[in-house]
Amino acid sequence: MIRKKRPVFILLLMSVLIALPLVLTGYASADLLSEAIAQAPVGTETGEIDPTAEPGYLGIPGAIQINLLVGFLWAVWVGWIFSTVGAFGGIMAGVGHITIFGIGRYAGEFRQTAPMLNRVLTDSVRVSNQFLVGMSALISSFNYYRLGRLVLPLGLALAFGSIFGSYLIPWLTAGKISFREYLGYFGMFVLALGIVMLYETTPRGRAKKKEAKKAADAFEATMKRQRSGEKIDTSQLGVKVTSITLKRFTFTFYGVEFSFNPFYPVIGGFIIAAISSFIGVGGGFLLVPFLTSISGLPMYLSAGTSAFAVLVGMIISIFSYLQQGVIVHWPLIGIELVGIVVGSIIGPRTSQYIPDLWLKRLFIILAFYVGIDYVLRGFVGKGIIALLGF
Repeated sequence: MIRKKRPVFILLLMSVLIALPLVLTGYASADLLSEAIAQAPVGTETGEIDPTAEPGYLGIPGAIQINLLVGFLWAVWVGWIFSTVGAFGGIMAGVGHITIFGIGRYAGEFRQTAPMLNRVLTDSVRVSNQFLVGMSALISSFNYYRLGRLVLPLGLALAFGSIFGSYLIPWLTAGKISFREYLGYFGMFVLALGIVMLYETTPRGRAKKKEAKKAADAFEATMKRQRSGEKIDTSQLGVKVTSITLKRFTFTFYGVEFSFNPFYPVIGGFIIAAISSFIGVGGGFLLVPFLTSISGLPMYLSAGTSAFAVLVGMIISIFSYLQQGVIVHWPLIGIELVGIVVGSIIGPRTSQYIPDLWLKRLFIILAFYVGIDYVLRGFVGKGIIALLGF
């Protein structure tokens, strides 16, 4: 049987995130966008604004028109991948906004002719990514807690450290990063992540985490027995906190004991939140390696715990970005949030059918492709496909 707990803190956070766009709309002043458009040259050529053209993205005359159905479907994928592995949601959201929807190409047209508009579009993508990740993190946190796969004390320690980093970086960098610089840094972080995760799948990397493997094996065996028709009460097998002190938190998962010093996740949460806020993602792509490598958790626990820490960081970061006047395209964000809900509900229910090792391999494949492609785009000017001549 699955536990039916409905923790008050999850419901409260859900209310906060859902209300956030409405509460903060007043911060998203159009003055910044109007000034950026006014500085762009007038005309019908690339890198120019035609005032008579039909408004597109962000209401900019002649800007790209984004298909909202495509936005919804892509958001379902984003919600699924984030809720399945506890990461990569922000990166996939970024891939959608940058490449699938064409915002990256459009912003690049103004790199020389209207740098301010280029930066406005960059910041818009950064915070749009975080709206999607925030909603997915909210749904995932709730589902994983009910499934007994969220280590709440560890998630709270990470979230506490993320608060300052999530607020500081938007305040320091909003309006200062070009889209091409953003792509390069985005790719570097994703590629580094892929390398770390690849090492973890090697015999040497896996040997360092015997407890995580033991817990993952026990979980997979139990799920297999359930699918075969055996009735098993799993209510006592999920995360159980056994002791909490200032120096050591201890818990068990499927009979395997884990412990950690709360100081390290607080520091880790701050660093990860600062990096992820800078590139406009949730931070799960760094939190998952932190949880699996530093804390030694199996992927089945990393996903839910990462989602909770990401949720808190996203609320703070979105608030900070909008406070700096960053503007988002509300019609797109609205339909994407619906897609995120759908994907995030599916993810936790399908992840139990995918082996722990294969979840990591899926993560690695995506990380290497996206990382290499965006590094090339940011620092060379052409992605993988363009360099190959396709």
